[in-house]
Amino acid sequence: MNVTFGAVLAVLLALAAAVVAVTRLGRARDTLLAGGRAAVQLVAVSLVIGWVVRSVPLLLCFLLLMYAVAVRTAGRRVVPAPGPGWWWAGVPIAAAVAPVVLALVATGLVPVKGVTLVPVTGILVGGALTATVLAGRRALDELETRWGEVEAGLAIGLAEREARLEVARPAAADALLPGMDQTRTVGLVTLPGAFVGMLLGGASPLHAGAVQLFVLIALLAVQAVAAATALELVARGRLVRPRAGEGSPVA
Repeated sequence: MNVTFGAVLAVLLALAAAVVAVTRLGRARDTLLAGGRAAVQLVAVSLVIGWVVRSVPLLLCFLLLMYAVAVRTAGRRVVPAPGPGWWWAGVPIAAAVAPVVLALVATGLVPVKGVTLVPVTGILVGGALTATVLAGRRALDELETRWGEVEAGLAIGLAEREARLEVARPAAADALLPGMDQTRTVGLVTLPGAFVGMLLGGASPLHAGAVQLFVLIALLAVQAVAAATALELVARGRLVRPRAGEGSPVA
């Protein structure tokens, strides 16, 4: 880490924001803020990790903090503030991540140590966050666009949940595509972080590949549960969004 490192990061971030601005994608400011937040947060986390690895209570508190931030982020993406029920986004993330982490700890595959539990849990929470956001937003967008089809389903006798599912399910399924594509192309198109990190840490390529495969398969399970749960919450009217021009919600 030196001046060159910082300069290259600044140039890349500025380039990303400039491309977004020039192409009028409308997220130039958000791009800059995301990069700046990432730098500050990673510095802070790097300092905090030194305390976390020495104490199980601190470790659990740190994991809860990760979960709380993920819930807040997913909730605000799926249900724009000040929309109601954004905290329901915590259900898919918890339902997907908690069983997997508990199983890994119970079987001894992941010890209760900060150096292993934090990164593994972080990867799984991040995957659940992405799947929840994509499934929730796509399902709600589809319902908003095709609400007439939901009403048609109700008119022919479908229950409200079933009518919403018929419209929202195909769109919510798109949330699984990024994880599937990453898993299909691993080693051919990309070398993911866990693999590269272990190689840089001195592990053998075979050991690094085994760990990366474990992470990818766990992510597939987590993202599937998160997407399915988010879709169910949309169908049951828990994750809602106000319909354009009306006071009633789209759910």
